Amino acid sequence: MALGAQNFKRAAWVLLSLLVALLALVYGVLMVYGIPQNAAGMAAKGICSAAFVAGRPVQNLFAEDVLPASPVLGAIRISIDERTHSVTATFAGLVSRRAVLVSQRGCVLELEPDASAKAYQPAVDGSKPWPEGDAALAPKAWGPGANAVKLQQVVDAAFVGAGNPSAANARGLAVVHQGRLLLLRDAPGFAPGTGLHGWSMTKTITGMLTYKLSVDAGLALDAPVVDAFPAGREPDWVAAWRRDARKTIKVADLLGMREGLATTEDYAPWGSVPQMLWGAPDVASWAARHRAEVPPATRWQYLSATTNVLAAVARGRFASDAEYWAYPRKAIFDPIGAKSAVLETDTAGNWVGSSYLWASVGDWARLGQLMLQDGQWGTGTQKVQVLPPGWLKLASTPSMQKGEGLGYGAQSWLYGNRQEGRCKDFPGVPEDTVAMGGHWGQMVAVVPSRNAVVVRLGWTFRKGQFDGCQLLTDVLAALPN
Repeated sequence: MALGAQNFKRAAWVLLSLLVALLALVYGVLMVYGIPQNAAGMAAKGICSAAFVAGRPVQNLFAEDVLPASPVLGAIRISIDERTHSVTATFAGLVSRRAVLVSQRGCVLELEPDASAKAYQPAVDGSKPWPEGDAALAPKAWGPGANAVKLQQVVDAAFVGAGNPSAANARGLAVVHQGRLLLLRDAPGFAPGTGLHGWSMTKTITGMLTYKLSVDAGLALDAPVVDAFPAGREPDWVAAWRRDARKTIKVADLLGMREGLATTEDYAPWGSVPQMLWGAPDVASWAARHRAEVPPATRWQYLSATTNVLAAVARGRFASDAEYWAYPRKAIFDPIGAKSAVLETDTAGNWVGSSYLWASVGDWARLGQLMLQDGQWGTGTQKVQVLPPGWLKLASTPSMQKGEGLGYGAQSWLYGNRQEGRCKDFPGVPEDTVAMGGHWGQMVAVVPSRNAVVVRLGWTFRKGQFDGCQLLTDVLAALPN
C-alpha cells in the first residue's frame, strides 16, 4: 500500500507539472500574439467610446458590444470611471489597458485623463426638418410615388432582432429621398441622436478629408507619398520608404487601395487588424512598415492598413497636431451640422481613419447626402461647397480596370458595379450606387440615379443575418422612380 501511495503521488506530481507547463505554454503563446493585450484594448477602447463619445448608458455596454464578439472576452473585467471618463479592462488578471476621453480625439488608449474633455449627451432638434434639424417628414408629405406602407414594412422588418447579438441587431436606419428625410429610426434602448460606430464606413470619410486637403493644403494626389510631407512633418517611416520600392507609391494609390503592401485584412484574435487597432500605439507606422509586395497600381487589395497610412499623410499637411485633430469638425462636420460626429485617434495622434468614426443616424445621413450632392450643402443663397467638386466622381471611379478593383473606388464601395460590385446580382440596386460599408452591417448607400441615401447602422456579429443589398433593393422599391 505504501508503494502504491508513493506511485500515486509521483503520478499526481507529474500530471500537475505537465498541467503547469501546458498553462505556461498557452500563456506564452497568447502573450506572443498579443491576444490578452489586444482583447483588453478592444474592450477598454470600445466601451469608453460607446459611453463617452456616443453617449450611451454604461450599464450594459460590455454585454451588448464586447462579449458577443467572442467567448474568450468573458475573461475580461471592466472598470468604468465616469468622473475621469476612463475605462480600464483587465484580461484574466494578467493584462490591463485603459482608454480615456480626450478633447477632439475621442477615446484613446494609454493616455492620461483630460479634464477639459466633455462626454457627449445625445440630443436632437425636432423643431426643424432634416437636414437643418432632425425631424423626418410625415408620410403624407412624402409626395406622389412614395409607398409609405411598404417602406414602413421594410423598416419594421429591418429591426426584427434588434438587441439580439445572434440576430441582425440593427441599431439605426434612415431613408433620404430628394434631399428630404422620409424616415429615421433608432433601435430600442438607443436615444435619438446617439452616436453609432461606423467601423469601416470611416474609410470613406477619411477619403473625403484627404480630397479636401488636395485643395485646402495643396496635397497632390498624383504625387508619391514620400513627397507629400512638408519639412518637419515627416513620420519616421518615410525614410525607409525612400530607400526601396515603396518610394513610387502615390497618394492616389492609397485612396484606391492599390499600393501593393504585403499585409492582410485578418480579424482573428491574433490577426493583423487587432494587432494594428489595439496592439499598436501608432497605427500608421505599424501599417507603413510592411514591405512592398507588388508594384503600386498592379493589384487591388482591401486593407485597413492602407487607410491609416493615408491618415498619416493627411496629418503631415498641418503645422500642428492640434490643427489636424480639429480639421474633421472644421472641414466637414460643422458645415453640415453633424454635431455628434467624432473621428478618433490612436495613442500617437493619427486619425484611426480605417475604423473609428462615431455619428448619429441623422449625421451619417448628412454625410451620405454631402456625398450625393458632390460636396455641396445648403440651398439657394446659402449653398456652399464643403468638399471640392469632383469627389463623387473620384469615389465612383473603379480603382482598377479589371478584377476586384472594379468594385471599389476612392475609399468607397461600388455596390452597383455589374462585374464586381457587392450587389451585382441585385437588379434593384442601380449601377451608380456607391457606398460606405462597415464590418458589422453598417451601410450608407448613395444612389445618384434615384436621388436617395439609405443608412443602416447595426452590430451584426453573424453576417448571414443581414443583407445590405436586399435592404437597399427593398427600400428603393418603395420610392418613386
